[in-house]
Amino acid sequence: MAHHRHKRETPASNTRPSRLSRSVLVSAPLAVVATMSAVTMGVLGAEPATPDANLLASSTTSQSLYGASSASGTGARAGSTGSAPSGREEIVSRSQIRTAAKAEAAARKDISVDRQARRLAKKVDNRLWTTETLNLWDGPGEKAEKTGVVDALTKVSVTGRRQMGRAQIVVDGQSRWVTATYLAQEKPKPEPEPEEPAGASLGGVCANGSSIDAGRASLYEIHDAVCANWPEITSYGTWRSDGEHGQGRAIDIMVSGQTGWDIAEFLRANHSALGIEYIIYAQQMWSVERSGEGWRGMSDRGSTTANHYDHVHVTVY
Repeated sequence: MAHHRHKRETPASNTRPSRLSRSVLVSAPLAVVATMSAVTMGVLGAEPATPDANLLASSTTSQSLYGASSASGTGARAGSTGSAPSGREEIVSRSQIRTAAKAEAAARKDISVDRQARRLAKKVDNRLWTTETLNLWDGPGEKAEKTGVVDALTKVSVTGRRQMGRAQIVVDGQSRWVTATYLAQEKPKPEPEPEEPAGASLGGVCANGSSIDAGRASLYEIHDAVCANWPEITSYGTWRSDGEHGQGRAIDIMVSGQTGWDIAEFLRANHSALGIEYIIYAQQMWSVERSGEGWRGMSDRGSTTANHYDHVHVTVY
């Protein structure tokens, strides 16, 4: 926000000091700044077709509030008993002005980003299908915030921009980002919900002699379910010094190959009953928070174990 220096101009022949109170000199300009910011925000958000009319309205409003503030200050002075100003008449602080300026700048940036996205989408003129229910993000980075979802089998306008595995799309005139791998040129056929492997079910009894020591009751349920359905698996990892293992809410099921995928899909299909938050296997991750995106790829961590090719990792709530 630009900073304006207010210069008092007095006729050369008039040497009498100003009688305006400090509250008028401070609150009136601040009222103008606050009003102009609010009106500017409304004008930018609405993108009016007749900006001249809005500018005239903002000018009139500002002048009205300026007059109201001046009148208020004059009235207060008229009713004064002549005591020295206490300094409490400043209604708006500099920090409040800076905060309002930052908010206005952020809003301007968002509007600019949305406009640019719409222009790019119009230029590219390409619409893709969503193959899953996708989370909408306000940016491509890891710190982006989720703003909603877009349903599967929905045709969306793309801008052609891709970053960090996400693609920029336009939804309701706003710039949003989704996982790029779940966009397709052709309309996909709906995929059925994940099913348990044939013969696998909850409620079995572990009979291979394996056991675990864990910090969550749900981990014991996971162990018993996996052990009952895949008795050939006898190695499990729970407590460890790092991350969720250190919190007692994670388990590693030592398995590889197709059997690992069978177990991972079994656990995904029963995630609600088993209190599962997310699953990792073979450098792929599935989580409740982003369940609509299905299995999504992870970056290479350098080894078979670090990339979870030799075990299924499960974290519970």
